Amino acid sequence: MNIKNIDTLWPHLYSLVVVEATGSYTAAATRLGLSKGAISQRIAELERASGITLVQRTTRSMRLTEAGRLLVDSIRGSYQEIERSFAGVRDLAGSSQGLVRVTAPVALGRQQIVPRMPEFFSAHPLIRIELELSDRLVSLAQEGFDLAIRHSSSAPDTHVAWTLCRTETVLVASGGYLEKRGIPKTPEDLSDHDCLYYFRRGEQPTWSFEARRGGKVRRSVPVSGPFAANNSEALRGAALDGLGIALLPDFSAAKDLKARKLVQVLPRWRAAGVFGDSLYAIRPYSPYVPRAIRLFVDFLRAELKQGFSI
Repeated sequence: MNIKNIDTLWPHLYSLVVVEATGSYTAAATRLGLSKGAISQRIAELERASGITLVQRTTRSMRLTEAGRLLVDSIRGSYQEIERSFAGVRDLAGSSQGLVRVTAPVALGRQQIVPRMPEFFSAHPLIRIELELSDRLVSLAQEGFDLAIRHSSSAPDTHVAWTLCRTETVLVASGGYLEKRGIPKTPEDLSDHDCLYYFRRGEQPTWSFEARRGGKVRRSVPVSGPFAANNSEALRGAALDGLGIALLPDFSAAKDLKARKLVQVLPRWRAAGVFGDSLYAIRPYSPYVPRAIRLFVDFLRAELKQGFSI
């Protein structure tokens, strides 16, 4: 490598770091705001300058060579330190600005986060939020997210986590359905009803309940019904249409319960093991958290701290 030209290769080296983190040229291009061709050209120029292959590509896959991985391992920390230092200097300017990339579950994002955005932007007009709604668990590091909102029973040990609020799973149905089919009195009565359940491939649909008073003994009931989905918003819609009884997170059902479009079923019983019991904001560990991220997390904590009363 001609040492005189190394200063022109800083963007190329960073592109290699992002390619390794995201796992593909396409994802790296999206994260950096470049075309896939530009990423490919940068890597090719870096390989010519170094005189060694850094990335092996086929029509179906991409992986770093041993040399590529050694190079990334040696420089990744430097770029992370540069990022932290720049964010710290920008925060010293006193203005709250920057882009926060967030991933959140579909129903939670649509029903609870997006409606609150006008208030957040009114207070922080220079901060931008890039929100991806998905019910799959994404890798924050590989896909370039700063923050993930997770509905879980525990926070991952590998990340920094802020508890936003407690949540509960509720059993609901429309008044029309209950008038037609009757009101279940016990969990076992659900076996005679159309149940709308969250679809998990390879699992038999079974709902478990604990009495709100009188102990922690679980009663599990196999359920069946005309409709299943892997999205609570879809199940909520089916329940509103009178297709059956659904288990939903309280943040998805609260508005319709208050409006009496849905009715809580078996209120003396608590559903167990279906959805998480807390909402968390999580991010990969770093010694410095940019101000824009801190402000967004603080906003969500203040907005959601009371939970979703039903």
